[in-house]
Amino acid sequence: MSLQPGKSSAPRKNDRFSSTGFILAAIGSSVGLGNMWKFPYITGEHGGAAFFLLFIICLIIIGLPVLLAELAIGRAGRGSAATSYVKAGGPTAFAPFGLLQVITPFIILSIYTIIAGWTLHYAVQSFTGKLFTNADFGSQFTAFTGGYMPLVWQTAAIALTMFVVGKGISGGIEKFNKVLIPGLVILLIILMIRAVTLPGAGEGVSFFLNPDFSKLSAEAALVALGHAFFSLSLGMGILLTYGAYVDKRQSLGPATVAIGVGDLIYALIAGLIIFPTTFSFGIAPDAGPSLVFVALPAAFSAMPLGSFFGGLFFILLAIAALTSAVSLLEVPVAYVMERWRFSRTKAVIICGVVLLIIGLPSVLSFGMIDSLTTIGSKSFFDWVDFITSNILLPIGGLVTTIFAGYYWKGAADAAGLKAGWFKVWLFTLRYIAPVLVLLVLLHTSGILKF
Repeated sequence: MSLQPGKSSAPRKNDRFSSTGFILAAIGSSVGLGNMWKFPYITGEHGGAAFFLLFIICLIIIGLPVLLAELAIGRAGRGSAATSYVKAGGPTAFAPFGLLQVITPFIILSIYTIIAGWTLHYAVQSFTGKLFTNADFGSQFTAFTGGYMPLVWQTAAIALTMFVVGKGISGGIEKFNKVLIPGLVILLIILMIRAVTLPGAGEGVSFFLNPDFSKLSAEAALVALGHAFFSLSLGMGILLTYGAYVDKRQSLGPATVAIGVGDLIYALIAGLIIFPTTFSFGIAPDAGPSLVFVALPAAFSAMPLGSFFGGLFFILLAIAALTSAVSLLEVPVAYVMERWRFSRTKAVIICGVVLLIIGLPSVLSFGMIDSLTTIGSKSFFDWVDFITSNILLPIGGLVTTIFAGYYWKGAADAAGLKAGWFKVWLFTLRYIAPVLVLLVLLHTSGILKF
């Protein structure tokens, strides 16, 4: 979409998602780094398959109803995330919360593009073999993140994201996902086959697929619920924004299920890549984020054609990161176009430059500047991650459930559900989702402890 200053910024008919393009774009926003970077280690911490089953339950009972609510609100409002609640017919009191769902993804993107840059760097290093010239992968990672090169790679990730978003909805985001999502699937299958055929991989598959319910706890349930929210991109304005580009003839119920299934399959295959590999090489599955950039390179270095499979793995991560980054950037771009009536190109450039500036403290907080490396108990990067993931996202989800459950008179028409399903959906949004999301907020913010 290319809008000239002074013209309406409402989504145009000729720049909306096709039915397939919308589902692929929404899946692209959900299959980000979370299920490959975060899901394996939280699953490892909370008992493997039992936690995975808990995650599935959370996805179905809470995740999908809230996902449907966000899409329906976005389509009814036909504006940016900042104005969707009011344009859909809600009270103006919800306007600040809509604006919050523009600010949140922008802040997330400031650190998300840093990790996306890491994946691009590691893909190049792996394919060229340079990653494996030094067996001390921990020191390699520390030296890399503590230098200036991550800023270069972050800039590259931002530039790629800006290029795609600058092309518009149908010509940019949709085409991008139509190419990369099938490519992502192919890479997932190749890496899964390689992982499950490694010596000793069966133990990892067993850990992932055989549930041990004794490991479950109230904390595990809240972690699973929080991850369901994060992995579906809920509470961050993406689905409100994408909903505005969905044709009114698109059935949102089946689309919501398709997005949830795509997210679930991605999580499943991610587990079948990570756990067989870690168990095969004696790596702890709950090693935390260092699992991806320290432990797994050690595993790739020890397997036949390790440079090739390591390169494929980091290309997979880069694709997952960029498809999500595109969705995150579209949220503030849509707002800037709507608020100041800028052209898409101008809005993308403004957002990209500001994004690079506000990301500087985070990218420099890995050892370059001591005052940013340690602020209390966390680095600047970790504080940004903590505030957005653990506080702002649950608040966004909570606002959506309260709005759709209690204030939105047009919910029935917008959701397009049959009477029976609508009653179940509304009951969930009124009485179940708000309570559980509030518990997640209290837990992730540190107020509620176990």
